[in-house]
Amino acid sequence: MSAQKTSVVVIGGGPGGYEAALVAAHLGAEVTIVERDGVGGAAVLTDCVPSKALISTADYLSEFETAIELGVHLEDVEGDSVSDARADLAEVNARVLDLAGAQSADIATRLREVGVRTVSGQARLLSATRVLVEGDSGTGGADEIDADVVLIATGATPRVMDTAVPDGERILTWQQIYELRELPERLVVVGSGVTGAELAQAYLGLGSDVVLVSSRDRVLPGEDPDAAEVIEEVFTKRGMEVLGRSRMAAVERVSDDDGEGVIVRLEDGREVRGSHALLAVGSIPQTSGMGLEELGVELAETGHIVVDRVSRTSVRGVYAAGDCTGVLPLASVAAMQGRIAMSHALGDAVTPLNLRVVSANIFTDPEIATVGVSQREVDAGDVVADVLMLPLSRNPRAKMLGITDGFVKLFAEPGSGSVLGGVVVAPRASELIFPVTLAVAHRLNVDQIASTFTVYPSLSGSIAEAARRLHATD
Repeated sequence: MSAQKTSVVVIGGGPGGYEAALVAAHLGAEVTIVERDGVGGAAVLTDCVPSKALISTADYLSEFETAIELGVHLEDVEGDSVSDARADLAEVNARVLDLAGAQSADIATRLREVGVRTVSGQARLLSATRVLVEGDSGTGGADEIDADVVLIATGATPRVMDTAVPDGERILTWQQIYELRELPERLVVVGSGVTGAELAQAYLGLGSDVVLVSSRDRVLPGEDPDAAEVIEEVFTKRGMEVLGRSRMAAVERVSDDDGEGVIVRLEDGREVRGSHALLAVGSIPQTSGMGLEELGVELAETGHIVVDRVSRTSVRGVYAAGDCTGVLPLASVAAMQGRIAMSHALGDAVTPLNLRVVSANIFTDPEIATVGVSQREVDAGDVVADVLMLPLSRNPRAKMLGITDGFVKLFAEPGSGSVLGGVVVAPRASELIFPVTLAVAHRLNVDQIASTFTVYPSLSGSIAEAARRLHATD
């Protein structure tokens, strides 16, 4: 099949969808994106971009506290010390949404530049080669689009429980928080996974009293245990109330003598009162009502689309990428799946998805960045590795910056010294993990890292120092 004559329909305009569209257009295909909510999808409009912008604002506020520890004091024009810096949530959210809209517009511009057509509406597969688009598709009715290749990149949506129904005012999902005009006085965050932990700390930094309800022994139960321990210690040190082993039973909105608020009822009978509740109890794939089951596309019990390492579904010519596949809920993975799908479908050179070289980051303060093998795999005996953890508090640059929490951890193969993985807990760990990711992806050994110059003083110097300590002497 000639790529010049290939018609590609991408359902979903998030990272998996728009990155796939750019690759397909570059390879000469005629590309149409069908998007219901806006170019960029939830990742740009209601999830990754706005949440990280909100977190950045909270991080900025926390720098005032660090400045005081470093001997820097803010004063007003009369010479008095400034005792408090506050966040105007209406202004913060307005900026956050403007930023998300600008990013969406930039993506839309890029798609137009390469000739990708964008159609607004809800898509349904009539067959592997025909897509029905209902809604505002240019005619106001329904269109049918012929396709040689279809990519499904519809993402996921916040999980909603019957006992905790969001109302968009007091009981909120993470996609609804940007409509708040005033900072919650007391925010109860239900769920201590990545989204719950990030947003709990963001609102703590903005000035809310925060209670984090975790059904597990510790926050971030799926992450590196040493990193999770550091983050929980930071949370409590900064005044957050963390309720471990506390499973939510229901969330109710209440109005009484104490004013408007919410009550989070726990399964053990306890009640937690707050002004607002933020639900972060997982997500579900947006795969229903699209004709997938009728077409024979294999779905997991969770509703996720089953794909292989080149993003193929069980139906020839139909591919899928992103959170709707359940492979790994990261925007970077969604984008890579989309690019791989188009390269495979259009006959270009392709390397199957390799999750071992995926770097991930949790935008708490400090951040947690990971790549490659995990501590859990080493502890379980699934991977044999030498492990070295170096606290950042010993790093001279960290001392200068007032950094007291965090570490660098490397996993190396015994004998060869090949770097198998790593964990960085630090401010801007998302940037510091890159050299470790390069090492994992290209099978560099600890001696190669150790013999590479680093700036002195620098936080990256701790990566080289950890590698030096892993040098085999036998």
